[in-house]
Amino acid sequence: MSRGRALAAAVLAAIVSSTVPASAAVAADGNHSDHWGVITRNTIGSPVAALRNGPFGSFGVTGPSARPPFGTGSLGMEVADNATTLAPPSESVDFGNEVDFFGDRVLGLQQVGFHVFQTNENITYGGPDNMPNIRFEIDPNVAAHPTDHYTSMVWVPDAASVTDRWSPYIDATRTGFWFLSGGETACTQAARCTFAQLKASLNDGGPQPVIFSAAVSKGRDHMWIGAVDGLRINQNIYDFEADGVKTRRIR
Repeated sequence: MSRGRALAAAVLAAIVSSTVPASAAVAADGNHSDHWGVITRNTIGSPVAALRNGPFGSFGVTGPSARPPFGTGSLGMEVADNATTLAPPSESVDFGNEVDFFGDRVLGLQQVGFHVFQTNENITYGGPDNMPNIRFEIDPNVAAHPTDHYTSMVWVPDAASVTDRWSPYIDATRTGFWFLSGGETACTQAARCTFAQLKASLNDGGPQPVIFSAAVSKGRDHMWIGAVDGLRINQNIYDFEADGVKTRRIR
């Protein structure tokens, strides 16, 4: 390897390692999955959730936070707060995968999180907590509701630590709150739970709760225009690129 190529490889490795939580090593390449896309049955209105290049910036922002944390692309998302004839009139979108996680154990989830590109305009639209979510559709399998085999397990992040640039990794197992959409346990949107509390509420000694799908989602609440990258689910990081979703394995 030439000296120039060796130097370029070292710089790239330094950039990649700086974006990974807990200084974990990430494989430099990965496989593309064809199973990611807009989950149509969970889409309301005409929102946008599309793989794109960038964003790079905003203008005047330089350094690692001026580019997506992995590769050159991200998942761009746009939802409106008043664009339908429904009540409420806001839009909703899930960009996810209904195949690769199907049947996985909910209690086997150990690491979840992502990076976000948040703007000051989004804060104007809905406050500092106006952020995208991570949503797992699951079969809760709780003894108290034996015929209830569907709910959404939702993570609501805290406010981003930075705006108009890429955030550091946001750990969904340690920050924000979780809830189940159907009230199957005490973890509801009104009674917020930590990740550990939510998992404990599902671990009631009966059949294991299982995953149907995993997604990055937004709505139905405030207008939001931004981007997400580096979705982590256990030992895999899902790198959103303009030409597809690449799986990067944490070693």
